[in-house]
Amino acid sequence: HLFDESGRRFIDAYNNVPHVGHCHPEVVEVARQQMSLLNTNTRYINDRVIDFAEALADTFPEPLNVCYLLSTASEANELALRLARNFTNARDLIVLDGAYHGHTTTLIDISPYKHSGPGGSGRPDWVHVAPLADIYRGPFRKADTAGLEYAGVVESMIQQLARQQRRLCGFIAESCPSVGGQIIFPDHYLPAVYAAVRNAGGVCIADDVQTAYGRLGAAFYGFELQHTIPDIVVLGKPIGNGHPLAAVITTPAIADAFNNGMEFFSTFGGNTVSSLIGSTVLEIVRRDRLQIHALNIGQMLQHGFMELKSQFQIIGDVRGSGLFMGIELVRDHETLEPATREADFVVNRMRDRGVLVGTDGLLHNVIKIRPPMVFSREDASILIDTLATSLFEIPQAGR
Repeated sequence: HLFDESGRRFIDAYNNVPHVGHCHPEVVEVARQQMSLLNTNTRYINDRVIDFAEALADTFPEPLNVCYLLSTASEANELALRLARNFTNARDLIVLDGAYHGHTTTLIDISPYKHSGPGGSGRPDWVHVAPLADIYRGPFRKADTAGLEYAGVVESMIQQLARQQRRLCGFIAESCPSVGGQIIFPDHYLPAVYAAVRNAGGVCIADDVQTAYGRLGAAFYGFELQHTIPDIVVLGKPIGNGHPLAAVITTPAIADAFNNGMEFFSTFGGNTVSSLIGSTVLEIVRRDRLQIHALNIGQMLQHGFMELKSQFQIIGDVRGSGLFMGIELVRDHETLEPATREADFVVNRMRDRGVLVGTDGLLHNVIKIRPPMVFSREDASILIDTLATSLFEIPQAGR
């Protein structure tokens, strides 16, 4: 929950940063204790950073067992690009339409959500944008074939780069695009893309900033939904429960190539306070079985949203997994005309009633739901009821 300046309580169904809950007492206490004892960078070896790095690496399949700790996901995505470029000695990168990977200059360059949006100056020539693998609105919509069809577009792009004698650095994508509209990739998509990228000498980067640590219910990390293993994984936001903490996990081969004499160092990445917080958050997620909780509450939400879809014509699609859900509003089920104004209306009416959600998607018509992992059945019930009431209040022509 969040509270405004008057003390009014709001159900937070949007903020995925405090993963185990706002102001979790254990996280607050370990931070206080460590801050009163010692807080220094990794120039001074300390068990805290080693313990956290080992615990984090243990959550990944082989050969992902080398861990770099940083303070923000933007730093982490920057490092991921450095690792990929160093390993491949190439620059050209394939990204997805609508992607957002961070706020630095380079990350704006690889984020169509930014460089093709207001104030953007377009993509640089070394960035190549593939269509978002969206089976509701995209060009391929048959669930059983769309994954390979979308992957085929990426394969064609790689072949075109080869004809132009351009060398591929790699492919980066959110494991489940969030800014793109809470997208769950169709089956077989990432395995086929990763195979094509590796065959061309590139590196596969999974941006799991939004979907790590069990949020999806069905998997601990987003890439696991696709039954594949990337070469580099980027983590951020929830792993520190609001404390600035991020990580890059990669393979020994990529890490060894990076160890070329140019020292990598982050003053705050892996400091003793951050490392202890990271260890504590991971311990809470596992001990309190929050992945199973996310799966159960997510199923409740999915059922409730599908019931609303049968009642309200404006709901075009309900998608997601666990506590990562999206509800796309459209004015017409044939043309898929986006109901952007109506989505804004619903979100604001829900806020008026004390429930916080957001909007996103390429057309800003997707209601985005990503609560902290301790979201309860009572919270979920109130969210569904509040959404229903707010949908009913949309002017009749918009319903």
